[in-house]
Amino acid sequence: MALHKIFKIIGIVLGLLGVVCMAMLLSGNESAQDWLMYVGYLVFAVTVVMVLVFVLKGVFEGDIKKTLISVGVFAAVIIVSYVLADSTPMQLPDDGGMTSESGSKWVGTGLYTFYILAVVAVGLMVFSGFKKITNK
Repeated sequence: MALHKIFKIIGIVLGLLGVVCMAMLLSGNESAQDWLMYVGYLVFAVTVVMVLVFVLKGVFEGDIKKTLISVGVFAAVIIVSYVLADSTPMQLPDDGGMTSESGSKWVGTGLYTFYILAVVAVGLMVFSGFKKITNK
């Protein structure tokens, strides 16, 4: 619980620092943009550290077998998506350039991964709702 309090205090300090930088920005101070960017980078770094700490803490306190199974299933979805993706280079609309075969393959992989996970999520929501209705 002490770690949660430390991160809470850091969050409050960063929030106050952001308010000060925003006030400087609104007052017309030209260096405020630089400071606001630094605060943004700092907030991002603290967020990444917090997520990593709490995820690793949860993994080691919980059931590692279930976590590894979930990561394995997610990796399998990405592998299936990569196999299904097309690697045909495409014309970009803005600058008129072409995507590489690798870039096109990874974009397709991301889309197929999203579609598969969306279908699974909707299916699980329908299944859960159906199960609740039939149990009453």
